[in-house]
Amino acid sequence: MMDFGFTEEQELFRKAVREWCRKNLPLEKIREWDSKQEVPHDIIKQMADLGLLIMTAPEEHGGVGADWVTACIAAEELAYADISIAIPVLWLVESSWGFVVDKYCTEKVREEVIRKAIRGDAFIGIASTEAGGGSDVAAFKSTAKKEGNEWVLEGEKTYISGTEEALKFGGGFFTVARTASAPPGAPHRGMTGFYLPLKAPGVEVSKRFDDMGRMAISTGGFLMKNVRLPDSNVLGEVDKGFYLTMEGFDAARILIGAACVGAAQRALEIGMDYIKERRAFGRPIGKFEGVQFELADDYAELEMIRWLVYKTAWMMDERYKKKRFSPTEVAKWISMCKLKAPHFAFKAFKDSMLWHGAYGYTKECPLEMGLRGIMSYCIGAEGSTNIQRIVIARELLGKEFIPYK
Repeated sequence: MMDFGFTEEQELFRKAVREWCRKNLPLEKIREWDSKQEVPHDIIKQMADLGLLIMTAPEEHGGVGADWVTACIAAEELAYADISIAIPVLWLVESSWGFVVDKYCTEKVREEVIRKAIRGDAFIGIASTEAGGGSDVAAFKSTAKKEGNEWVLEGEKTYISGTEEALKFGGGFFTVARTASAPPGAPHRGMTGFYLPLKAPGVEVSKRFDDMGRMAISTGGFLMKNVRLPDSNVLGEVDKGFYLTMEGFDAARILIGAACVGAAQRALEIGMDYIKERRAFGRPIGKFEGVQFELADDYAELEMIRWLVYKTAWMMDERYKKKRFSPTEVAKWISMCKLKAPHFAFKAFKDSMLWHGAYGYTKECPLEMGLRGIMSYCIGAEGSTNIQRIVIARELLGKEFIPYK
């Protein structure tokens, strides 16, 4: 018999996070932070006190050793509260890529950034995207060459979340660079993962991009010119950084799916409150089938995606704890989450805005923050939509059907 329930501990955790969000992340504050383009540091410190930051890191490393189902609960609740998606983005970037860095780093790097980030005193994120490509990791041009006990990095990274936060509070990024020539037919080989402190000599940070949404977290880029990192900053094995990058994308994508579920839930609830009160032609507009049928379809799709996300999170836990599923099988399910959740969440916000009429098009209505924020996940944060389709089709048809080979 299948059990779709959460444990008592998980239910208590959800209740605690929801209560904290209710008290500390009201929509008027979210609007204020969206306008000021920053998340107050005291909010981040409170999240640390709750054990939310890099919560999947083991207790001996400073985390709480949370499983992925519990992490998805946190993502869902944070995005339900902050529909602008800024705090969920900050949280999940650290939760996913901090998890990967912690898993493969030396104790020196763990002390330098992971333990501090868990306490809310540093930022750790992902810097993979380059000007010539985002999802095509194997085509990245950044290089790293070994010189004695150091690695010399050259290249450029762009559209990176959290550059201003890393400069302000300290910290850095998981960065991947080519360290060996790729053999024919295997462009993903010969890449290595590094922890790159953003304040390292030779790193030149570019100005903040004026993004469309999720304004309270920064997006920027940086150049690496003769950046020298000690051997202790290598993550995992040399020339196998591609696999670490894919593991990080998987972790981020499942949390994105959960965040989209939470934000979409809030969008539909805001819409339901409105259509029960707004009257036209002598009755609440929720009585009109053109509105309520759309709501019914949206809510049914929301529940399908919610349980797709949580089944996938359960599979991730089974993979890490029991090696029950292969990484590629789990990646297929994760890509299904990333394929469906962002676009549905965008539709939920759009539909709710349309129910609101002209008011939905104003900044007096909070829904436009969600529409702007969710769009970043539709466009390609942590992998574009068509990349998810390629991953799914690869697992259904076989690697010989990969279109770029």
